[in-house]
This record gives sequence, C-alpha cells and structure tokens, in this order.
Amino acid sequence: MSAANELHLAEARRRAAPLALIGFDVDGTLTDGRIFIGPAGEAMKSFSVRDGFGLTLLRRAGVRIAIVTARESSIVALRAAELGFDAVIQGAHDKAATMRELGTRFGVSMAHCGFVGDDWPDLAAMAQSGFCATVAGAPAEIRARAHWVSTLGPGNGAVRELAEFVLRAKGQWEELLASFGAPPASGSERQ
Repeated sequence: MSAANELHLAEARRRAAPLALIGFDVDGTLTDGRIFIGPAGEAMKSFSVRDGFGLTLLRRAGVRIAIVTARESSIVALRAAELGFDAVIQGAHDKAATMRELGTRFGVSMAHCGFVGDDWPDLAAMAQSGFCATVAGAPAEIRARAHWVSTLGPGNGAVRELAEFVLRAKGQWEELLASFGAPPASGSERQ
C-alpha cells in the first residue's frame, strides 16, 4: 500500500472511531440497486444477510443506525424493523437536512455522524458528515469524496465490510468477536 493510501486509511479510521450515528441510503447501498416491479406493481429488493449482521454488530456496539432514503417502500420498512433500525426516514429528498434532524433527535453532533451513500443525491449528506462511505462501483465522483470505499459490492457484503472497519476503528471488534465465543486471534488482525 502506498504512503498516500496509508494516510487516507488512517484518516478514515480517525473519523470512524467516534461515530455514534450512521445514516444509510438504501438502493445501491443496502441493496444492489435493482428494483423488481411486477405487473401488479409489487416491488422486490434483495438484501444481504451478512450486511444485516454487520448492522446488528454496529447496534450492539452502541452505534445508532438510520435509513435515509428518497424512495418509499414497505419492503424497506419491513427489513428495517427486522434489524431494529433506530430511525427509518423514507421520502427524504433532502438527506442532509434529514441527517441534521436525526443528529439533533439523538443528541449527536455531525462530527460524530456518518453517512453511507452511492450516488449524487447522497453528496450533501456525505459532505456534512464526520465520516462518509460508499460502495464499490459507485460513480467516481462519489468514491473521490468518500473517506472509505468498500471492496465488496452493494447488497453483497459492503455494509458488513463497513461495519468491521468502523468497529475496528472504535476498538470494539475483538470484544464483539469474543462475545460470540471466539478465542483471541493468534495472528495479525485484518485491517
């Protein structure tokens, strides 16, 4: 890894360590971005179980999680309820304002808020957050402005990968792993 990449990663860790609230876009972040619409108008979306477990780990570590999406979907509401999201804001056309409102509601400064998005409508929310992340395959303009970019695709483990990064930055990874009965690692940890 180059020195510039090492510095970028160190800065991302520094920004991730104090996170207390993370907002997530849905389509293209928590899902692969595809929407299936049948003849009667029903829609289907695909969510990763591993991403769901990553979100569960964030919640166990005391990080509040929120959905902030412009679309409205009963499927999203159902998945959010299953995972115990702290807030679900659908129809959010000003995601930056929504994140500020959530920060106020939960008593979290924007410096301790994160936002995970994948396209231009997410830029303002990402820009005002203390930590912002995106997924592999997001447009170049989004990746260039993110503090952290997944190596895995959206809806295919990217959020689980993010959760691991954040929890390691917070120094809580090994403690959470041990809570599941894992013995201490014998080798070097994954960065």
